[in-house]
Amino acid sequence: MINTIKTKLLSFIRTKKINIFLLFLVLSFGILLLTKLSKSYTNTFTFNIAKTNIPEEQVVLNDSSQVLEITMKAYGFELLQYHLSKPTIKIDFSTDIDQTDSLYIWSKNKGFASLHKQFNKNIELVNIVPDSLWFSYDVYDVKNVPIELVSNISYSPGYNLTDKVVLEPDSIRVIGAKSLLDNIKTIKTDTITLSNVNQNITKRVVLKLEDFDKDLKFSNKETMLSAVVEKYTEGTLPIPVQVINVPIDINLKHFPKSVNVSYYTSLANFNDIHVADFKVVCDYSKLVEGQTSLIPELVKKPEFAKYCKLKQEFVEFIITE
Repeated sequence: MINTIKTKLLSFIRTKKINIFLLFLVLSFGILLLTKLSKSYTNTFTFNIAKTNIPEEQVVLNDSSQVLEITMKAYGFELLQYHLSKPTIKIDFSTDIDQTDSLYIWSKNKGFASLHKQFNKNIELVNIVPDSLWFSYDVYDVKNVPIELVSNISYSPGYNLTDKVVLEPDSIRVIGAKSLLDNIKTIKTDTITLSNVNQNITKRVVLKLEDFDKDLKFSNKETMLSAVVEKYTEGTLPIPVQVINVPIDINLKHFPKSVNVSYYTSLANFNDIHVADFKVVCDYSKLVEGQTSLIPELVKKPEFAKYCKLKQEFVEFIITE
């Protein structure tokens, strides 16, 4: 019992000593810090530029230095905030800037008073580097740019699209400097990958905008993809062969009189496809000397028939008196 009390007492004393030591350590550090911050220092800080009051019809291009190196003299208390974070300085484009046909020019002589107002009165501005900044600008323009779908879509066996993939919207408005817009031809989407699709597609697709200049503005950041997917089947029809461009003084007979055309179509459209929807011709004017057969061409097919193929490569002919 006595040993237990003794152990607890010694532990308490040691804890007290540690706490007192830590207290003195913190107090010593605080006094040292206050002493340091109470002294006057001269330091140089890098300031990012915040552009304000730019005319609405113009855009400043990011092709110039966007920082100022400002040397300041002040007490440590005043300068501490600039050590703790990346400082920003405002440049007012309505009062602090000279303008040419293609440039905004900020100069230390003209902009110093405006800069000085942004600092505490106890801070002395010793130097500002560089003496001037150049900002290229251009007028705003608007361009309607088509969206390009980037996709990798595969369908389950026997399934396919009944029509084209639809994007809504299929184009977006891009607002920015004309010099930037001239180089934009399409806006691509993020890659859409779908496998073994056997039903209609409805999917929101994000536009790939991160590679464009940050000063450009876009009317949309995404588009809606939709597509009708149906079960497909194969069909075959015998299509009459027409021979065209035969000279009037030639009597030509060809055989066979018709050729089979195979195609794929959706089950819903299968009964709506007829012989009259196709047209197969052989162009006599394309006949090469010594050639004894004509080449059939499929020149007409219904919109909802896919992968149409002639089952015969040649059509024989004879010329009679």
